[in-house]
Amino acid sequence: MSEPKPKYLQSASELASAGDLASILEYRFENPSLLEEALVHRSALDRHAARRTNFPYGNERLEFLGDRVLSLVIADMMLHHFPHEAEGELARRHAALVQASVLAEVARRIGLGAHLRLGDSERASGGGAKATILADACEAVIGAIYVDGGLSAAATFVERLWSPMLEIASRPPQDPKTALQEWAQARGLPVPAYREVGREGPAHQPRFLIEVTVVGRQSERGAGGSKREAEREAARIILARLQSESRE
Repeated sequence: MSEPKPKYLQSASELASAGDLASILEYRFENPSLLEEALVHRSALDRHAARRTNFPYGNERLEFLGDRVLSLVIADMMLHHFPHEAEGELARRHAALVQASVLAEVARRIGLGAHLRLGDSERASGGGAKATILADACEAVIGAIYVDGGLSAAATFVERLWSPMLEIASRPPQDPKTALQEWAQARGLPVPAYREVGREGPAHQPRFLIEVTVVGRQSERGAGGSKREAEREAARIILARLQSESRE
């Protein structure tokens, strides 16, 4: 007698859907359970499911790995595409392409949200469209491909989806914190102030929430896997709003 499936694993129709996703990814998994694992958000787990499955942490472990694989592949792409740029310029391009907003956009392009295994409350609140959940799942998929097929397979996946973005900008993007500071100083304002207002997730992989304040303006918040990433995201959000307001 076969063991009952954990509640978040696929029904027959969902398995077919996962097969459709594999076609979209343009990668055939030797071990399909890795793709299943990459799609499991922690909200889909309860204590009983966690005890009887091989995915007690959902997709978090593959997300952890995929983050590092993506960083390496993008860094290698930078060296080949921009052979005459200095380290600082390459670093700005790299940061722009591995940020959560880009990962979420890639996830949307391949329809990843429709395949995620979410808890009932998370799904009801629109979890399949949340940028943080999509970005984490995208990293988990990269990690799954790496485990299943090695660096070459993961690099092929990343290069196919990231190369169009690589070619768009002829100049390296400016760091949003630097751009925000220049915006403030041009108006005679003090430099923007950043402070940590929250932290979530496991100790080995926290997500930080940072608030940025510009004197005389409404503050904004950004989230990221490091304080630096969260500060950049907060700066990007408030700068976009300030620039939009100035055009009105």
